[in-house]
Amino acid sequence: MTTTFHAYFTGPAREYLLRAVDLALEEDGPDLTAQAVFAPTDLLAARIVAKEDTLVAGMPIADIVLDRMGILDSARRDYRAQDGQRIPAGTVAAVITAPAAGLLKAERVILNFLCHLSGIANLTARYVAALAGSRTRLLDTRKTLPGLRYPEKYAVLMGGGLNHRRDLAEMLMLKDNHIDRAGGIPQAVAAVRRAFPQGRPPLEVECRSLEEVLQAVAERPERIMLDNMTPEQMREALALIPQGIETEISGGVDLDRLPELAALGADFVSVGRITHSAPYADFSMQLAALEQTP
Repeated sequence: MTTTFHAYFTGPAREYLLRAVDLALEEDGPDLTAQAVFAPTDLLAARIVAKEDTLVAGMPIADIVLDRMGILDSARRDYRAQDGQRIPAGTVAAVITAPAAGLLKAERVILNFLCHLSGIANLTARYVAALAGSRTRLLDTRKTLPGLRYPEKYAVLMGGGLNHRRDLAEMLMLKDNHIDRAGGIPQAVAAVRRAFPQGRPPLEVECRSLEEVLQAVAERPERIMLDNMTPEQMREALALIPQGIETEISGGVDLDRLPELAALGADFVSVGRITHSAPYADFSMQLAALEQTP
């Protein structure tokens, strides 16, 4: 999964991740306490330990943190758990040896990313498991923490989910505000197609009623979203949508409802909760002093 990490974080995604790491380090400021207590030649060995059964997501960010601090070349790293791997409580996920003052500053930043992203992967995996045996796949949303869009969506992938759209340009989505402003679904679709006559991204239309579903079907978008409908409305709506148009269920989706929603047979169900409400996974960093460097 390390290969997946580096493939995912290229171009803008990598730049956003580097900015997030830099900001986290800047927020902490200089570690005056560590500078007072440890000599520049002092080394610490850190063991990152899982304190619960957990998926791993974000482990390669440790190298980025050390690199941005300028101590990567002087650090020894032994990453024993890979992103996407499930490990039991008590597992030593990584061992890092580095200059003491730098490692103490890096500790919280590394753990904050690892705990947060692994927590998203864990919650995502629970939702994916609830859809097991059905054709319905789990999508995330744009309900992410500002500045952490790409890391959080990467963590969804580590949990077995899929990314919906990482930014507003990856897919054209006609939502209620667009439709109401245009005067209806046909008018909104026509406006989008006029604006992007060639090479446009896929188009998704959000529908709030069976009438809107029929209007959307007539326009043949790539995907139709059923937003905040009752199970019976969704069942009727899905029967109206022909093959060749993808279908998505959205709005008020929680874990307990997933088996019922999966039985409807939509292509996707989108859930904001997997990113905006995922609890931290519990990792700790155990530090031990080593002999001074020569």
